[in-house]
Amino acid sequence: MSYQSPLLETHGSIAPPDGHAEPGVPWHWGDPFAEQRTAARTVAVVDRSHREVLTVRGDDRLSWLHLVISQHMTELPDEMGTEALVLDSHGRIDTHMVLAHVGGTVWLDTDPGPVATSALPKGGEKQTLLDYFEAMKFWSKVDIARSEHAVLTVLGPEADALLTKLDIQLGTEPYAVAAIPGGVARRMPWPGRSSVDLLVPRAELADWWQRVTDAGARPAGTWAFDALRVESLRPRLGVDTDERAIPHEVNWIGSAAHVAKGCYRGQETVAKVHNVGRPPRQMVLLHLDGSPEIAPEPGEPVRLGERVVGRVGSVAQHHELGPVALALVKRSVPVDAELLAGEEDHVVQAAIDPDSMPAEHAAPGREAAQRLRG
Repeated sequence: MSYQSPLLETHGSIAPPDGHAEPGVPWHWGDPFAEQRTAARTVAVVDRSHREVLTVRGDDRLSWLHLVISQHMTELPDEMGTEALVLDSHGRIDTHMVLAHVGGTVWLDTDPGPVATSALPKGGEKQTLLDYFEAMKFWSKVDIARSEHAVLTVLGPEADALLTKLDIQLGTEPYAVAAIPGGVARRMPWPGRSSVDLLVPRAELADWWQRVTDAGARPAGTWAFDALRVESLRPRLGVDTDERAIPHEVNWIGSAAHVAKGCYRGQETVAKVHNVGRPPRQMVLLHLDGSPEIAPEPGEPVRLGERVVGRVGSVAQHHELGPVALALVKRSVPVDAELLAGEEDHVVQAAIDPDSMPAEHAAPGREAAQRLRG
């Protein structure tokens, strides 16, 4: 049976529709736009307990992780975190994870489901991240385990004031980590301007939710989280990526993939594209025409005239920007192109937000939305 958060039984929570990319956790709590505004202006909390949490312990934890994931790990300090990827031999993305290192343990959380399929022989069954790590352990002195912890994310400029009420002391730099009763707190640079993940015992999820909301955080759902994530140009694996996606295309170079270190699968592609070329596609923010009251779906095409020039990723209704989406488009697409997103009976006009383009294409302001809707 698929995961179902106990918070879905709480009065006011609304479950996501069938087929949603993030099932099993509250989609919203009755007013998704007000929840977004609260997350942007004061403080809100989102149940993300569907994410899988692993722990890596042992003397070789950092040196071993350094060999099997894309991030530089050997010098990761205690009480710091980072992001990382598992790539296939061609540099394509198998999975994305967020890490926290504290007290001799590296905590990793990632989207649930099978990953690292390229590591298998042809015809083999798909692996979980835990399966993949176990297969790569060899003689290293590491202990890898699935952890019975759940993720709650606190969002908003008043997040630090809330942490103070909860007696949680956390550094101000991105990815700062601190131990909390039974778990870990980790500061994140996204979504929005202030975000903190709390990894708490899964058996105590409802109690932690009550503590955080009693301290002043408004309950918010994944609708609000995803809208702010899209605004922050942060991808979600399998929604904003396809089987060909490489880290350079979705802003994961530096934040999740290190370009200078070697000894990890896919590193040659990462270094080559970084040093001698540009990726074939780039992730952009699309402003969508909301007047037809329809929207494209993830994976559907983006067209320039009759030519397919990209694919739609995450689609969101933002409290200020209106209907928006992330999309992977060819680098040759002009910033002022008049695009169509979607197919069949839900094709809408779309315009690239110039602020989401690389520096060589950047233009000031939100002219794209004004052009589309004015």
